[in-house]
Amino acid sequence: DIGRETNQVSDDYRYQDGNYEGYAPNDGYYRGGDESAHEEDAQSDVTEGHDEDDEVYEGEYQGIPHPDDIKAKQKKRAPEAADEYRDHADLMAERMEDEEQLAHQYENIIEECGHGRFQWTLFFVLGLALMADGVEVFVVGFVLPSAEKDMCLSSSNKGMLGLIVYLGMMVGAVVLGGLADKLGRKKCLIISLAINAAFAFLSSFVQGYGFFLFCRLISGLGIGGSLPIVFAYFSEFLSREKRGEHLSWLCMFWMIGGIFASAMAWSIIPHYGWGFSMGTKYHFHSWRVFVLVCSLPCIASLVALKFMPESPRFLLEIGKHDEAWMILKQVHDTNMRAKGEPERVFTVSYIKTPKQVDEFIEIQSSTGTWYQRWLVRFTTTFKQVWDNVLYCLTAQYRMNTLILAVVWFTMALSYYGLIVWFPDMIRYLQEEAYESRVKIFDEEEVLHFTFNFTLENQIHRNGEYKNDKFIGMKFKEVRFEDSLFEECYFEDVTSSETFFENCTIVSTVFYNTDLYEHKFINCRLINSTFQMPKEGCHLDFEEDNDFLIYLVSFLGSLSVLPGNIISALLMDKIGRIKMIGGSMLISAVCCFFLFFGNSESAMIGWQCLFCGASIAAWNALDVITVELYPTNKRATAFGILNGLCKFGAILGNSIFASFVGITKVVPILLASSALVGGGLLALRLPETRDQVLM
Repeated sequence: DIGRETNQVSDDYRYQDGNYEGYAPNDGYYRGGDESAHEEDAQSDVTEGHDEDDEVYEGEYQGIPHPDDIKAKQKKRAPEAADEYRDHADLMAERMEDEEQLAHQYENIIEECGHGRFQWTLFFVLGLALMADGVEVFVVGFVLPSAEKDMCLSSSNKGMLGLIVYLGMMVGAVVLGGLADKLGRKKCLIISLAINAAFAFLSSFVQGYGFFLFCRLISGLGIGGSLPIVFAYFSEFLSREKRGEHLSWLCMFWMIGGIFASAMAWSIIPHYGWGFSMGTKYHFHSWRVFVLVCSLPCIASLVALKFMPESPRFLLEIGKHDEAWMILKQVHDTNMRAKGEPERVFTVSYIKTPKQVDEFIEIQSSTGTWYQRWLVRFTTTFKQVWDNVLYCLTAQYRMNTLILAVVWFTMALSYYGLIVWFPDMIRYLQEEAYESRVKIFDEEEVLHFTFNFTLENQIHRNGEYKNDKFIGMKFKEVRFEDSLFEECYFEDVTSSETFFENCTIVSTVFYNTDLYEHKFINCRLINSTFQMPKEGCHLDFEEDNDFLIYLVSFLGSLSVLPGNIISALLMDKIGRIKMIGGSMLISAVCCFFLFFGNSESAMIGWQCLFCGASIAAWNALDVITVELYPTNKRATAFGILNGLCKFGAILGNSIFASFVGITKVVPILLASSALVGGGLLALRLPETRDQVLM
């Protein structure tokens, strides 16, 4: 009788005396056992497994324990009372043993749950969060050309705006990554995404530079915390055979974020009319629409994440057995129903949980004031996070942490440095070509003429302009040197990179223009007046080269697609270490060819090649960082290393940008030597593809 045989399912995952007994095959059916002894308990289990419409509610315990398990739990209660009198080292040793047993049992459970609909749903939800991180990196770079005119930014202000996002990401990675190991993956990821979405949305509306800078800082802090949590979270739903490949596929969303940002910038920012104004003080231009659109992936991920469960591996780590059991059953049943096998039974009734050795006690609500309770909770959590940080530098993990820190830093220094250097070099090459086409006019004399058209890329020397009118026109890259303006009239004039040097200006009126005092260098102004000058800064010209910058970023993001695919397919075949070392060395070779990049097309080509080669190292770094650390330290370690990565990005941006137009030798040698050093050092890391997730 098939139904009767199915009803004989018993506890296949019980752990006794260090051995796993009765582990059932992956088909989920029981293959023998004492029918009469456990029939009643098994009947309940099978009923659960067959109920296709059952829902898992928080607090509802659905695992039916075996009678022997109940006895085992009763026996365990006696020593728990004496734990406080035991040596802390003994308790930690017992916890380490429990964690090792749990790691192997959890691997078997995840294999039984299978890889299916649940993991793919979580894949896309977390992918949107990773996409938001990719978007954040590009947003400021794309809006700077417009924002600098809209907010009257100086060069130093522009530089600070470019670096402030990385600074926020650095702090967010460390803080929120550490909290994820104490408060939970899902909770901290929701906090992270909510912070990013709120302040990214707000930054599109604020007008002042200081407030905009603050919003982008906090926005970066939020999204910076998402990266370590996303990888820790997803890895804890993957079996050993699937982990390397599917974490690599997840990395593709960072590329999609770059493509999304580039495409949106290309299609929105040039349309300067896409906005509105409220009076003369409040302006909402097209670049602000772009900032608003870029917050959409984060908002979408935040909404979808509300329907995802907490990581069961994290819950087991903090002793919440029942909640973890229900989530694992949900994963199993979701995947089995999607495969058309709803009759498959989740055979687990008890999962090993590590001994809880936390020494912190929270003040009860009846004791002290709310402020005292909050302070104790804060200091307790801070100490726990700090202890986790120090744990990553203990003897067991010190060498791996230091090697990973160097590899993360050298990758970030080279990659982010060159990513900024490429567009800056392309702009520099464009400016050189533009300057080479300048028109020079010497000793021209213009009398009683009306200029009502655009003057661009011109130099006028020793000219005389008498009784001329400049009305409703634009100056772009125009310079007047040693010239005379007498009884002229300027009205409704806008200018960009336009200056008057050593000129004499007599009896001339400037009405409603943006020709401010700083544009007159060593000039003599005699009986001349400035009336109703234009206020604020203006987007006077659409820069043609901005389109090329969007295209460069789009192609750079798209070029990592082949590298992503190759790394995902080979991650579990050739291993993480060879992937990191090989990718970094190939990227270093690509850097040397930049010496031959003397044109825009050559620079774009080498950028695409470099990005495509380096992405495999990034993917392998993400995977090995997740696998090298235990569950209760995983997000903390990833956060520290990712924070160091963002510090490398800040240094790379600052150093490489300072050499644009001066020399190519220093950036190229610095990037290639950092990649070679980091790649060779990475070979000393242990291979993790065959180990279970601790």
